[in-house]
Amino acid sequence: MPVYDPHTDLAGLRARLHAQPGLIVACYCAGWCDACTQYRGLFEALAQRMPSHTFVWIDIEENPELLGDEDVENFPTILLQDDRGTLFFGTQLPHIQHLERLIQSVGGPSHNVIEGGPGNLRGLVGAA
Repeated sequence: MPVYDPHTDLAGLRARLHAQPGLIVACYCAGWCDACTQYRGLFEALAQRMPSHTFVWIDIEENPELLGDEDVENFPTILLQDDRGTLFFGTQLPHIQHLERLIQSVGGPSHNVIEGGPGNLRGLVGAA
């Protein structure tokens, strides 16, 4: 499954979010961030291994509207959401194994929705 970039494929991302309920894994980054540049290939490989989830790469300078009222100060910042709401929003070390374990840990229905984050990413993408 590809990683969706709203800057280059907003229509594809909208279609995927409309057709595919389930977990959204978004990475907020910046084009000038070396850690993000190195992390992107690993993020794309993880998306290929987990095709049931929707992976999104969001450059905060190209798509600031997808951050809602939040600020991102450290990279990579990860957002995990499902139809219940935000399950995780925060900075992670750029080690893909950490993200893979995090995705596996939030998969169950007993995982709590948290306060904060940019808001409903499906809605933000729809409005963009």
